[in-house]
Amino acid sequence: MLAITSLLSPPHVLHINEIIKQLEAKFGLDDVQATLDPHLTYQLAGVRKLGSLKKVLADVADATQPFPAFTTGLGVFPGAQPVIYIPVLRSDALNALHRRILAATAPLCLRTDKFSGPDCWLPHISLALHDTTPDLLGPVLSYLNQEAYNLRLTIDNITILRQEGELFVKEEVFAMGAKVAQSVG
Repeated sequence: MLAITSLLSPPHVLHINEIIKQLEAKFGLDDVQATLDPHLTYQLAGVRKLGSLKKVLADVADATQPFPAFTTGLGVFPGAQPVIYIPVLRSDALNALHRRILAATAPLCLRTDKFSGPDCWLPHISLALHDTTPDLLGPVLSYLNQEAYNLRLTIDNITILRQEGELFVKEEVFAMGAKVAQSVG
């Protein structure tokens, strides 16, 4: 399984990783660290040909100008192992990128997750997952509630993360705007 994502910029990576380390130290939550790079996910997919996937994502990235995205608050996906996250607000630019990614990758995907569709997709930055419990939810949210999560992100890449054992690692990063910059210059 591959994850099609956008990685956060270095200052935001440091900030999010610091929060994650605090959750590990205070509550023992560390499963989210299976992905070393904080990101927002557009789609989880199994693909037929990785080379073809890279080509279509490079084309989408080249033709897309970087744009801002914003976060606010905290969110929870409930269940036996709740996911705690920072929501990324959907905007016209973010929705358009998501649609372009889905359209470009659809012919290549063997399977995708049900939450990648445009009606169900909730972009977010995970802070805790897989090792949380309903009993920990209250204390963790109480702890996280000490900070505001109003971030201004720059969406400037499309990245493929590949599962390698227990980890998700970078397969390839495509910088956005190469063709846009060429046509302007």
